[in-house]
Amino acid sequence: MATGFYKVPKAVNEPVNSYAPETPEHTDLIATYKKMYNEQVDIPFYIGGKEYRTGNTVDIHPPHDIKHCVGKYHTADKEHIELAVQKAAEARVKWAATSWEHRAAIFLKAAELLAGPFRYKMNAATMIAQSKNVFQAEIDASCELIDFFRFNVEFMTEIYSNQPQSSAGIWNRMEYRPLEGFVYAITPFNFTSIAGNLPAAPAMMGNVVIWKPARSQVYSAQVIMELFKAAGLPDGVINMVTGNSSMITDVLLNSPDFAGVHFTGSTPVFNSFWETIGKNVNTYKSYPRIVGETGGKDFIWAHPTANAKEVATAISRGAFEYQGQKCSAASRAYLPKSLWNDIRTYLEEDMKSFKMGAPEDSSNFINAVIDDRAFTKLSGYLEQAKKDDDAEIIIGGGYDNSVGYFIEPTVIVTTNPYYKTMCTELFGPIITIFIYEDNEWEEILDLVDKTGEYALTGAIFSGDRYVIETATNKLENAAGNFYINDKPTGAVVGQQPFGGARGSGTNDKAGSVWNLLRWVSNRTIKETFVPPTDYRYPFLGE
Repeated sequence: MATGFYKVPKAVNEPVNSYAPETPEHTDLIATYKKMYNEQVDIPFYIGGKEYRTGNTVDIHPPHDIKHCVGKYHTADKEHIELAVQKAAEARVKWAATSWEHRAAIFLKAAELLAGPFRYKMNAATMIAQSKNVFQAEIDASCELIDFFRFNVEFMTEIYSNQPQSSAGIWNRMEYRPLEGFVYAITPFNFTSIAGNLPAAPAMMGNVVIWKPARSQVYSAQVIMELFKAAGLPDGVINMVTGNSSMITDVLLNSPDFAGVHFTGSTPVFNSFWETIGKNVNTYKSYPRIVGETGGKDFIWAHPTANAKEVATAISRGAFEYQGQKCSAASRAYLPKSLWNDIRTYLEEDMKSFKMGAPEDSSNFINAVIDDRAFTKLSGYLEQAKKDDDAEIIIGGGYDNSVGYFIEPTVIVTTNPYYKTMCTELFGPIITIFIYEDNEWEEILDLVDKTGEYALTGAIFSGDRYVIETATNKLENAAGNFYINDKPTGAVVGQQPFGGARGSGTNDKAGSVWNLLRWVSNRTIKETFVPPTDYRYPFLGE
């Protein structure tokens, strides 16, 4: 029972540890990494708070050391997914009725636990199974997930405080109810923070969730479930299931209790979900909420007035951090001829200094790509570029899977603005550059806008404010997250709400009030204090 109007702690972004050599955090994280690297985990799936181990297991191999095994995870059968629907429905009875401040307290506690005792374990799990270096793990698995928890609590209170006006003699109220059913959360391998937020955001708003993490992210997903339990999340509110994706999706999207999907992944998969939901719409108790962040083919465009060194640094970081496996990663660039020689020189200097290897050595800027499928796809594009007359690999181009799935950071220069790697999402450490004549900069903006199906992130560089305004207007629909004189990656919760449109998703902005609003169903309540007792209105008088 609420006994006050409560103010939640002010949300602030979690400070990022530097992990510079010989700092305490560097020593402690690497020690945790080594300890976990030499252990064998046995990861269950979770339904209604119970751990399930079927014996049908998948081994977990670090992408940078594919002969090494750190454990296994168990996979669910169809009856387990049907049970998850049942247990979620049972949990919903109490969870939907739980006061908002108690839901908030759970996730605020999760933030504090992750900032403290869970930090190195979460980072190390992400480094081991997703091959992230110490800094990329820190900004993702710890800081961003902490920020999601804290800021979403603040956004939730903003939503609840948004109330309608009342006229004399009546009281109008707005109730923000959870959806009637369960939310299906499907999360990707590349961001542990997304894996935590996609089930947590609907749950914070009173919903129950069935969560399927990516097969290559199950190790850190297990730590997320441990974190939720330690924070006091009741059993059955978030159920984590692993197994055959098609089977799980088929069961859940055909359930009458399906109320929404919270998705991050590929555009084709999301499109297939949308199609299935449309076909099944008469099955559901209510129209499902469809929220997705999908593919990207993110750009850097530079004007002749740009600073060459700044552009080169944006490419080095924007295209190659986490091996280009960010949906926001720069993968195509449009550079003026007058700046190209200087940009190329700076870029070559940067890339020659890149070290590549296992995350345990924190001097490695580049680690492995996620799995054999990614390695095969990316190496195939590199081989094709070596053969094509309208493309030239000027930096990198090598690859090796003898120890791990290592793709050398690569720069392709093309004379064809519609060359395949200018248009196709690669999800790897490859950027393709088109050099244009300086006086064609405005026409190139039109080219940037109409190339490809995506509209997730993009960056422009210029020292001319009139040019910046022109580019911002011309590229209005080309990116949901737009950067001026900065790389197109690194959105911070509470500062740059993230999401794109076109083929990049529904643009519901994870980590914002707009995303949380998708997980509630409003009810307007009007209470009249002195009801009328005569049907007659004044206009009926003689």
